[in-house]
Amino acid sequence: MKRRTFIQNSALGGLGIVAGAQELNAQFKAQNQTHLVQQSGKPLVVATWNVPGSVQTAFDLLTEGATALDAIEQGCRVEEANAEGQSVGIGGLPDRDGHVTLDACIMNSAGDYGAVVYLKNIMHPISVARKVMEETPHVLMAGQGAEQFALAQGFERTNLLTDASKKAWEEWKRTAQYKPIINIENHDTIGMLAIDQNGDIAGGCTTSGLAYKMAGRVGDSPIIGSGLFIDNEIGGATATGLGEEVLKTVGSFLIVELMRQGKSPQEACEEAIGRIVSKNKNYANFQVGYIAINKQGEVGAYSIHDGFSITRSTQGKIEHKSSAFFNQ
Repeated sequence: MKRRTFIQNSALGGLGIVAGAQELNAQFKAQNQTHLVQQSGKPLVVATWNVPGSVQTAFDLLTEGATALDAIEQGCRVEEANAEGQSVGIGGLPDRDGHVTLDACIMNSAGDYGAVVYLKNIMHPISVARKVMEETPHVLMAGQGAEQFALAQGFERTNLLTDASKKAWEEWKRTAQYKPIINIENHDTIGMLAIDQNGDIAGGCTTSGLAYKMAGRVGDSPIIGSGLFIDNEIGGATATGLGEEVLKTVGSFLIVELMRQGKSPQEACEEAIGRIVSKNKNYANFQVGYIAINKQGEVGAYSIHDGFSITRSTQGKIEHKSSAFFNQ
């Protein structure tokens, strides 16, 4: 499954930059009442992108009575172990210096949170993030310290740079043009949300970040409130796409707060995208996508441009669907 088709600048010929925020908001409101995602019920799993194996694993655990937190961790691990994915875990595309660095976070129904950033040589950052949450007084660990912690917790060193990703990096070096361009990847991040049989919500987010990024760059994925946020009384949200834009609007927290105010998950995702495009005239050149669930098991998904998709459990079946999007 090709992954790196999501964040690059496609030739959107004919797409004009809308001049004013009023016109942008008018476009947004005109589309805002469409494409509502139907209620999925409980237990429930929904994830960014076409990841049926991850969602099936998580859903099977939930039907057996596992907690949402356990389901999230195990579901994310499936994709982290997929060396062909080139965007999560082993096989992720490296930074411009040829190093694969991973970010991940996890959040439980009690509001506890753990994250790792710029982690090297460890295949399952989602599990290291959980260890940070459960075994330390901290919420985020970075770089060499995070790696040392993982090794102390029993994780093994793994060479994350596969032959395919190394070849892609060497091809990139011929021109060395770093451009965050939309829809160059089918996914860059796995964000997953789940509701277990007790009605408790958890979420996780794992990524190798932008391909060929500057060394040290960290996006939204491991940052609480941006890449992921859970409030067990309300719901949860997670993001994918150009992390810099999600960070600027604290997108996942925004969506949960909008649901707290009474909006459906779909309406909240749409408003969060509307915030981005109304404030950034260059939205034609990048992509952001959100998914969200509420306590009732309703699901929402929305992105700036076409190309974003979700995988979810629906009445015991695993379903892959394209998301609605702003730029019609």
